Amino acid sequence: MKYPASTERGSFEIYRFPVLLILFTVLSLFIVQSLHAQEFRGTGTVDVYFSPDGGTTNAIVKEINGARSEILVQAYSFTSKPIAGALLDALKRRVRIEVVLDRSQRSAKYSSADFVAHAGIPTYIDAQHAIAHNKIMIIDRGTLITGSFNFTKAAEEKNAENTLIFKGNKPLVNRYLQNFYEHRDHSERYFGR
Repeated sequence: MKYPASTERGSFEIYRFPVLLILFTVLSLFIVQSLHAQEFRGTGTVDVYFSPDGGTTNAIVKEINGARSEILVQAYSFTSKPIAGALLDALKRRVRIEVVLDRSQRSAKYSSADFVAHAGIPTYIDAQHAIAHNKIMIIDRGTLITGSFNFTKAAEEKNAENTLIFKGNKPLVNRYLQNFYEHRDHSERYFGR
């Protein structure tokens, strides 16, 4: 006996391809997202700061002053005198420092790129992106500073910004280290003007 198309069996046949297509699409999206996103368990401590006037600059300077071996910096804009001064003090203590900045720092009148490069800090310009907008510091491979906060006076005094300081979350720090080196490796060394 043949079943007419309006029975359950016929209805399933009609909808099987779209259902399978939807399932395949959802599964594909999940796989692609899992390739790019990583999940990190909350370990260690997280301090949070909000600007304006939230104490972020002082917190960053305190972390830099405690650095013993290494400071890695990625920034879009970097004009904060207290942070620059703390980096120079760290350099005098023989802390190894590297800085990756946005291409806009290469064309500014006298930029932070010129300042840190002339101080003897290895400086790189990341021109591989429309904007190199990361704002991070990794200190002694154990402390991660990140958020929307540019390392500027305006970020401390005028802008609505946020900053997180992570300690004791090695997997998270390692992922940021990997990202730092990916960007540094495609950047151009800058010696200042």
